Amino acid sequence: MAGPYDAFLLVSLGSPEGPDDIMPFLENVTRGRGILPERLEAVTHHYLALDGVSPINGQNRRLVAALRVAFDGRDIDLSIYWGNRNWDPFLTLKLERIHGDGNRRLLEFATRPSLEAAGLVGRLGVDKIRHYFDHPGFIRPFAEGLVPALTELAGEGYAAGDVRVFFTTHSIPLVAAALSRR
Repeated sequence: MAGPYDAFLLVSLGSPEGPDDIMPFLENVTRGRGILPERLEAVTHHYLALDGVSPINGQNRRLVAALRVAFDGRDIDLSIYWGNRNWDPFLTLKLERIHGDGNRRLLEFATRPSLEAAGLVGRLGVDKIRHYFDHPGFIRPFAEGLVPALTELAGEGYAAGDVRVFFTTHSIPLVAAALSRR
């Protein structure tokens, strides 16, 4: 039984799946942000070091497959869709398909924040599963790793005010990194 939902939607950023995808992907991600072409070119080398393939889409495919098995094993009759904001399968096209398939109530899990850019949100009821960033299961491993490190620093004579802890995304612009040191 599906309950009040017609479908489950996995929302992600997307990722290049080969060298030819890298620059178009980066252009999608940075569109309207005034990022210099030289910076985009520099970032392409990070992806090229991984043969042009980020693991995100592969991880999402495995998650969709695992969800299908879990749903079926619990008699949860929900269609499962996956859409990305910046790469294939594109979220906007996926939402059109979801709507065209007759679905109107979605349960969304986002590996990245927000469905706000998609134009069909007003025509689809969407309930979001809690974001991961403040979930105890996400925070606890960081805290468990941080406490011993801080204890070690205290043993080396560092006072609490001497130590700054910060978290960042997987890639911050060099200018932002430089500003964070001030």
